[in-house]
Amino acid sequence: MELNYSPFPELKTERLLLRRLTNNDATEMFFLRSNEDVLRYLGREPAQSIKEVEEFINKINKSIDDNENILWGIALLSDTAKVIGTICLWNFKEENYRSEIGYILHPDHWGKGLMKEAINCVVDYGFNNLKLHSIEALLSPENTASSSVLEKTGFVKEGHLKENFYFRGKFSDTAIYSRLK
Repeated sequence: MELNYSPFPELKTERLLLRRLTNNDATEMFFLRSNEDVLRYLGREPAQSIKEVEEFINKINKSIDDNENILWGIALLSDTAKVIGTICLWNFKEENYRSEIGYILHPDHWGKGLMKEAINCVVDYGFNNLKLHSIEALLSPENTASSSVLEKTGFVKEGHLKENFYFRGKFSDTAIYSRLK
């Protein structure tokens, strides 16, 4: 397994362009990183400013340049300038040829099959280009929409951790899904 994102791999599906984020995406990213509906199951405090989001974009792009993680902005082919979500491969376990996938999508685009397209594309990239053997997803068991899209893209529930995540004064469970090459 060799991680190398130079040049940055833009990916296309039938309806989507998965591309690198720039600071021009800060407004859309601020919405995605501060909207209560988007963050409901993520256990993450909302972004407080555009500046904070720009710092996040710069941090992500540095991790891409350093071949540590990769995150794509999701845009519709009909409007590639506007990011409607993100999808990433991160938390690589190189010795096990394993990575974690993560994603978010603007609520206006939920239920349209777009994330299924993006996940299938990124999983193919992970298996075929990065030579991963397995990809995992960690999520709140309450996030039934995410569980459903994972199952529709070939992921299988592997486990359920009890009260392993602490956020805002409360312990929560984590569901573990994975897909093998």
